[in-house]
Amino acid sequence: MSRARTARRIATAAAYGGGVGLLGVGMYGLLMAEASWARKVIQPLPYGGPPSADGVYGADLPGEPLVLAVLGDSTSVGYGVERVEDTPGAVLAGGLSKQVRRPVRVVSAGVIGAVSADLAVQVERVLPDRPDVAMILIGGNDVTTRARTAEAVGHLDQAVRALAAVGCRSVVGTCPDLGTIEPIYPPLRWVARLDSRRLAAAQTIAVVEAGGRTVSLGDLLGPQFVRARDRMFSPDRFHPSAEGYALAVAAMLPAVVASVLGTEPAADGVMPLPKAAVQAVATAGTEVSGAGVAGSDDRRDLWGQLRQRIRLPRFGSAATPAPEAARV
Repeated sequence: MSRARTARRIATAAAYGGGVGLLGVGMYGLLMAEASWARKVIQPLPYGGPPSADGVYGADLPGEPLVLAVLGDSTSVGYGVERVEDTPGAVLAGGLSKQVRRPVRVVSAGVIGAVSADLAVQVERVLPDRPDVAMILIGGNDVTTRARTAEAVGHLDQAVRALAAVGCRSVVGTCPDLGTIEPIYPPLRWVARLDSRRLAAAQTIAVVEAGGRTVSLGDLLGPQFVRARDRMFSPDRFHPSAEGYALAVAAMLPAVVASVLGTEPAADGVMPLPKAAVQAVATAGTEVSGAGVAGSDDRRDLWGQLRQRIRLPRFGSAATPAPEAARV
């Protein structure tokens, strides 16, 4: 067994006590019934999908445009929003151009319904554009389709390495906590949460080992959804609203900026990578990047540097604007 695979197993066991071995036949039947009901409640939105974010942002700024690749599933393309400026790619590109004082050109390859196995095709689509940095949002559909964690993470690992081979740095928003979705009730909610967090921890380890960095999205929208149900999620109650996407992008923007500039503040903590992955999964908005062990050039000996990149806003009765750093 590879050391990377061993580390992923350690992270999973440490976070979740070794898995779910307590589900009996009766519980399984209940879960299947709840899953069927949830699929009926979560209806597709009555529109053709979000507009493309492709284009140049901050065109009035000097210099050659940075190329930002956007890959992943429906969350990467902004399913649930209707305006270009509300898509994650546009929000991130606008914030990035302001931070680095250069134009940013977005090339999108994300696909609604994509799973990690689809990333290889998406990477091939953006490689001719020689991207400088990539935002990848993937994982939710791997959970809902019951994809094997090792296989899903393997595809993500290959995508990050393929991008790195052409000089593109990757920032991955790890699998969101599907247990926070309103139409999903216990015990299905508990299983969805377990599977989501297991995948997020494994993604963190694989991406950092491959030379990228991750930002845990986890239950980032959960507390806000409770306080502002009509604002944080779109009408299907599954995908984020424009405000929800802005919050997720605000969590990822500092990591993307750091990847581009190569400068960042001191880490909030440094620990063995499996432990860092577990801690990040437990705290939404946490970035994890690699920290080498003194005297070792082996990437498998990486430790994880943790940075809490976002402080969640307080939600009151008035409308809450998108975080300043993430505005277009």
